[in-house]
Amino acid sequence: MKLKRFNFKEVNSTNNSAIKIIQNSKNRFGIVVADRQKKGRGQYGKKWKSYKGNLFVSIFFTLDNINLSLNNITRINCLLLKKLLTFYYKKKITIKKPNDLLINKKKICGILQETIRKSGETFIIIGIGINLIKSPNIKSYPTTNLFNLTNIKIERKDVIIKLIKIYEDFIPKFCKFEIKKINKVF
Repeated sequence: MKLKRFNFKEVNSTNNSAIKIIQNSKNRFGIVVADRQKKGRGQYGKKWKSYKGNLFVSIFFTLDNINLSLNNITRINCLLLKKLLTFYYKKKITIKKPNDLLINKKKICGILQETIRKSGETFIIIGIGINLIKSPNIKSYPTTNLFNLTNIKIERKDVIIKLIKIYEDFIPKFCKFEIKKINKVF
């Protein structure tokens, strides 16, 4: 299974772009990549600050034959992104339920999951934001980025390639996945 890649210089939101692609095409699997988001979204209607050089993507695929709750899918997505981050950062990475990844109690990654229906199929859209080179300054929520943690400028294209590989390897396993085996897989 291959994710079809959709590249944009600028979008309002990668999730909104993924929804439009699903609604207006026959693509069942894809990844939307943007250099910049004008109106990035977080959970509960919060804004996601999108600094150039950070990562903004949305992955989408059908949920047919997947017998997991959205909460369990969220947990799996957090673990998949934690796996991605461990390529670049070897120390402790924690998951703050339901959908944030933290390093040293500071947010480095957020996930926004949405579902839509089209022609009897349910699609999941997984919006992913990772602070690669710059952290937003949020009063009540400390943030960090990989550059500050590692002192290495991590190339977005390298992160995207690894992210695609992780999801292309795992999406076919979703339909066979049993949540009780989650700790054995990750």
